[in-house]
Amino acid sequence: MLTKTLAIVLHAMKYGESRLIVDMFTRTHGRLSFIVSIPKSAKAKLKKQYFQPLTILEVEADIRPQLQLQKLREARLAVATISIASDPGKLAIGFFVAEFLFHTLRYPGEDAGVFDYVEGAVRWLEERQEGFANFHLVLLIRLSGWLGCRPNLEGYREGCYFDLREGTFVEQPPLHRDFLMPEDAGKMGLVMRMDFATMHLFRMSHNERNQLLEVILRYYRIHLPGLPELKSVEVLMAVFGE
Repeated sequence: MLTKTLAIVLHAMKYGESRLIVDMFTRTHGRLSFIVSIPKSAKAKLKKQYFQPLTILEVEADIRPQLQLQKLREARLAVATISIASDPGKLAIGFFVAEFLFHTLRYPGEDAGVFDYVEGAVRWLEERQEGFANFHLVLLIRLSGWLGCRPNLEGYREGCYFDLREGTFVEQPPLHRDFLMPEDAGKMGLVMRMDFATMHLFRMSHNERNQLLEVILRYYRIHLPGLPELKSVEVLMAVFGE
């Protein structure tokens, strides 16, 4: 069926001399893979630079659910993510977020609510000039609600432990090893209270930010089995290490 929709680029891989396989998160059909022919002409409508991570496109495609690769007919920029592509910090965040979404948004299907949230987050990052170092932490913890594993903030008190398996704060350490000690549990409660508008008010050191990212990814791996080690994590941690 011929469909026009917004789409967020997650991953692109060269396929032959003039084609790409592009994974995109679409507003109407969820996660889909497309075969894209890139003409060599400078006047061509489809350009290779359109398919960078987190680029937001308006696309027209012949979507057939039974096919593994959909055919992309047209694409144009819906948001020119210039600062994400040029700022080293934003670029590292963009690659990380795109890789995370690539592995967690695994299936086709309509999920406009998730799409709208991610699109709004990308637009926010593009427009923000400073104070975005905690962006990836907020995005990941907020997405947990959409992905069915949001931690429960109720019951938190200073000195509590955090049970990673149950996603809850508890007064006594669980009988398994998947829990956070009170100091780290408090940081988990902190990031759960952040949003994009207020996150710049929460000061964290480089080590604290990276430790919290490791905790959040550990939490996701417990609740979303199959989530691999993400290649972009090391670069992200290095960029915000200064």
